[in-house]
Amino acid sequence: MKTIICERVLHKGENRVTLRFPYDNELIKITRSIPGSKWSQSLYSWHIPDDAELFKDLAGLYSGLAVLDDSGLRTHHPENIGVQKADERKEKISQPDISIEIRRIPLSEKGKADIDKFRRWMESNRYPESTIRTYTGMITTFLRFINPKEAEEFTSEDLVRIVDEYILPNNLSRSFQNQMISAIKKFYGKIYKSVIDPGEISRPRPQHRLPNVLSKEEVKRILDSVVNEKHRTMLSLVYGCGLRRSEVLELLPSDIDKDRRLMHIRQSKGFKDRIVPLTDKLLQMLDLYLLHYKPVKYLFEGQYSGRQYSPESLEKVFRTAYEKAGIKKKDITLHGLRHSYATHLLEAGTDLRYIQALLGHKSSRTTEIYTHVTTHSIQNIRSPFDDL
Repeated sequence: MKTIICERVLHKGENRVTLRFPYDNELIKITRSIPGSKWSQSLYSWHIPDDAELFKDLAGLYSGLAVLDDSGLRTHHPENIGVQKADERKEKISQPDISIEIRRIPLSEKGKADIDKFRRWMESNRYPESTIRTYTGMITTFLRFINPKEAEEFTSEDLVRIVDEYILPNNLSRSFQNQMISAIKKFYGKIYKSVIDPGEISRPRPQHRLPNVLSKEEVKRILDSVVNEKHRTMLSLVYGCGLRRSEVLELLPSDIDKDRRLMHIRQSKGFKDRIVPLTDKLLQMLDLYLLHYKPVKYLFEGQYSGRQYSPESLEKVFRTAYEKAGIKKKDITLHGLRHSYATHLLEAGTDLRYIQALLGHKSSRTTEIYTHVTTHSIQNIRSPFDDL
């Protein structure tokens, strides 16, 4: 019988409980039925609201299929985005759990109305639902933190306090801190028509990390390890056209322009359209796929006809192929295929401006990061060690 491990985490400003178990369709089906359950690629697990009422019947839901290991719920762990290493958690168990204390602070009716107004403003301005959830979650946490103050009583000192007394003690990431600050600036700039002085905002020093890139041989091994035609076609488009995960999943059959050998990417990140070229090899693969699968609405549909293929399933397809290919590099995700596409184009001599257009980057500075991971010039540098 399988075991489901439960752990408390803070994810996108909310207190959640992760449910970790080996891949099993029946367990996934049951987990989906739990109110508020979601899949997180960053946590690489399912997670549900940290609500005592939900836990009462949790063991019964999985009865006969899995055993629930809820020992992690009986200990107050410090909370973090993602899963910390076990030894790091043990060192901090004795620290007060500020996140849980904040979650227990009720929002005032004024605070609820402010958040609802903020949500409606973002919806009317067509913000993506993922951004709306993140920003409203951040503001909810912030308003609970400054309680009993109301939003209009906010001062710059409160922003300093939330960093010093909440974000840092809970070891929350730089990206969380930046998101919190961005959400607060947006909230006050649009709801209360007052802009916070950027000089008073404590933003963390940025981290400069190079993208994780696969070699052409490694990409080929990954694609060759996929037997399922639909899965292989999806991964091939991610690499062959440098697409984001969402861009692949939102494609329609009509987005393929066979005559011009182009594919239309519509309303992607930043609500921008762009076109990307399709090679003869990709067109042939797409022709065979359309002939065999005959999608109704989306180019890649899931279990039910007309419904979009799920992001979690596509990530799992890549992870399975990656492991089957026997590649040992760490921290490579599906997005690594897009990074690899850009790097390989640059190594082949493609102008950086064209790569920027193909990837849909707003700024050339975003694309320039690939100049730091190309090998065609670096490998030709002669080390002075050889002259000794």
